[in-house]
Amino acid sequence: MAQCRNFCTLIIVLGMAAQSLARHKLLVMLLDGLRYDYVDDDELAGLPGFKQIVDGGVKVDYMTPDFPSLSYPNYYTLMTGRHCEVHQMTGNFMWDSKSNRSFNIGTNEDSRLPFWWDGSEPLWVSMEKAKRKVKMYYWPGCEVEILGVRPSYCREYYDYPSDADFTKAVSDAMQSLRKGDTDLATVYYERIDVEGHHYGPWSEERKNSTRVVDQVLQNLNQQIKEMDLQSNLNVILFSDHGMTDIHWMEKVIELVTYIDLNDIAQVKDRGPVVSIWPAEGKESKVYSQLKSIQHVNVYRKEEIPDRFQYKNGKFVSPLTIVAEEGWFITVSKEMLPYWNNGTNQAWQRGWHGYDNEFMDMRGFFMAYGPDFKVNFRSAPIRAVDVYNVMCSVLGIQPLPNNGSWSRVECMMRNHGSMGHSIWLDHCLVIALLSLLISLFI
Repeated sequence: MAQCRNFCTLIIVLGMAAQSLARHKLLVMLLDGLRYDYVDDDELAGLPGFKQIVDGGVKVDYMTPDFPSLSYPNYYTLMTGRHCEVHQMTGNFMWDSKSNRSFNIGTNEDSRLPFWWDGSEPLWVSMEKAKRKVKMYYWPGCEVEILGVRPSYCREYYDYPSDADFTKAVSDAMQSLRKGDTDLATVYYERIDVEGHHYGPWSEERKNSTRVVDQVLQNLNQQIKEMDLQSNLNVILFSDHGMTDIHWMEKVIELVTYIDLNDIAQVKDRGPVVSIWPAEGKESKVYSQLKSIQHVNVYRKEEIPDRFQYKNGKFVSPLTIVAEEGWFITVSKEMLPYWNNGTNQAWQRGWHGYDNEFMDMRGFFMAYGPDFKVNFRSAPIRAVDVYNVMCSVLGIQPLPNNGSWSRVECMMRNHGSMGHSIWLDHCLVIALLSLLISLFI
């Protein structure tokens, strides 16, 4: 009789454990450069794919990126929940003075060296360590061995994936999720950012790129129904930053006008934030000269405002120049990042990287699926908060981070502590093991 009772209890515990341990899958899309107001209520009227997600899930008012509001720093902030000075990915362009190696927006071979990336453990590495499979499509950094780990699959980024590549990547990710080949699939799309740079934030070209994504989302919503994944798949979409208009004719600052390049060991990046390593013994001179420039703030490393959460990064330069919104810093006009429009070298019309609190730098965040509320509008969040959301729906214990669970818990169907369900799983496993032992003693 006792064995019968134990057996019945075992069945109940097994059922509870199976329900608790059956983790939902997650599809993540990073839409580079999608500013928060590209998908405001007025714009959503012409974007039925995005509208379906908003009606069936969660939309935040906006998401504040980390400083600098550039791509690589925020790629890593989103996937680690840590500020740039903690995870160490502090720019699209960086220089390590000790090894004389450069990180150039991920395009040069040295950018793949682990020491740029090993400052923190991104979510996909934690997933692989937990024996959970990850497939990544064009996601910057997936090709790098980080802390000795690579994702199960990486379709490597190149410059730059087409609309057809994006459509196929989402389709392939969905097939993999349906078959159970992966627990987390991530897809990166760049064209919204590219068109925003080339033609400006409100250009028809940028709007067309957003419509491409919208069509993919319409297809995705249909696929989820056809594959019967409504109760098993969460989808999260976000961007890394926004975009603002720039005017090279009126608002370009040429550094050669103010400093002698012979006094400089290295200059990295152009645009809103420029990093300068003065030659030995020249820092005071260069600093004094730069301070005379209007429409910028010039900081020694220790002077950088604490609110930027930036100055303690090990790749941060001795001098940093930060432009006012709309102003563009370059060594000289000849070194401006023109682009080839097919006939000649064209001007850029949009840029990002400015103070992360500027409205135009704000990104977006949407999510839907079994773990998210329906038709819910959330207060603003920050890029550091997204990591905790992803860990929660995947059932992964988050590493220490700078995010705030209190800013995001309101969007979840279950409001409990992020660690509660993980703790409950552990308790169920212990109870199950104890019962099994009692059955066989």
